[in-house]
Amino acid sequence: MEQQAGAARHANTGETRKARRVFRYVPFTIEQDVTAEPEYEARCVSGDETECGARSGTHCHPGPVEEWQRKHTQETRHTRYRRNFGDYAVMQPPAEWVALVRANGGTA
Repeated sequence: MEQQAGAARHANTGETRKARRVFRYVPFTIEQDVTAEPEYEARCVSGDETECGARSGTHCHPGPVEEWQRKHTQETRHTRYRRNFGDYAVMQPPAEWVALVRANGGTA
């Protein structure tokens, strides 16, 4: 007999039954990871048939990217850019939840 997804077979009886899962809601917050610098970059997408494709390179602040865009526009008259921003995020549980977990020996 095939086992259904989400079902469990009882060890002694061999009976198949639906597995139970308990999900607890914990109001985590999403915060920027301050241990890793964000990344900024831009790519020139001006062009009728094909994109220019010139790139600013990756920087940890937006200033150098914006300056590259200004210079590229001055040199080429290109005015359309694809900007990318990347960072790392961490999920932070509420302080009360962390205290509860510590008080219960690591289990909530």
